[in-house]
Amino acid sequence: MRFETAEVSLLGDREENQDRAAICRQGDGVLLVVADGMGGHSDGALAAEIAVDALCRSFSRESPEKTRGPEFLRTAIEAAHDAVVAVGEKVGIGRRPRATCAVCMVRDGVASWAHVGDSRVYLLRAGGVVTRTRDHTPIENLLQDGLISENEVAGHPMRHYVEYCLGGIAEHPHISVSAPLPLEPGDLLMVCSDGLWSGVPDEEIATGPEDGLALEDWLAEIAGRAIRLGAPYSDNTTAVAYRALADQSPPGHSAPGDKNS
Repeated sequence: MRFETAEVSLLGDREENQDRAAICRQGDGVLLVVADGMGGHSDGALAAEIAVDALCRSFSRESPEKTRGPEFLRTAIEAAHDAVVAVGEKVGIGRRPRATCAVCMVRDGVASWAHVGDSRVYLLRAGGVVTRTRDHTPIENLLQDGLISENEVAGHPMRHYVEYCLGGIAEHPHISVSAPLPLEPGDLLMVCSDGLWSGVPDEEIATGPEDGLALEDWLAEIAGRAIRLGAPYSDNTTAVAYRALADQSPPGHSAPGDKNS
């Protein structure tokens, strides 16, 4: 399946961008990665960078025959966790670098994804959200139980509590992994940090790019909107996206300005 990809990362109203992202390619496979360093811990940016590098290395080492779906994603995220833990072994547990992450792999027109924490993966189709990952947070539990609404999430006092992350203790975190899902032409996958989804509601994300709008322009537009709506306290806002194209699209097309590995 032909496709285009795009990437954006904005500082927001923070002194440092602790988000990291990558679009990694191997043969006809693509790995979309976003990691969000946890700002309350030392070296959050380092944790995010190590996690992204480890995930891309895992992807590059696997043969296409083996790089299939849930098993690979779980193993790769565990390896990324181990790499972040190793960096923090010489400091106290409260100072160890930590990060959340979300990963999506597409191969042969089939997508699988996984996440730890509150970085998300969205699958958009025909102006709607087919599915999104469920955050590993107390807030997500309240939301799913119907005890709060989507509009109450951003201002909730427990908004920034995360139950699982990469780094910290050596034990592997809980990893949520999807079943493989075949894509259709026009489907859009977006992997993002919480700076994006906390600023822009799902119903706005769901609409995707207007006809004729390049994927990179839409991604920059929606990330910029998240920053503006969150000002003067907006978070780092990072996203990578993949859009499946109809067969008549030029072979190997990618949106200008993509960052691919």
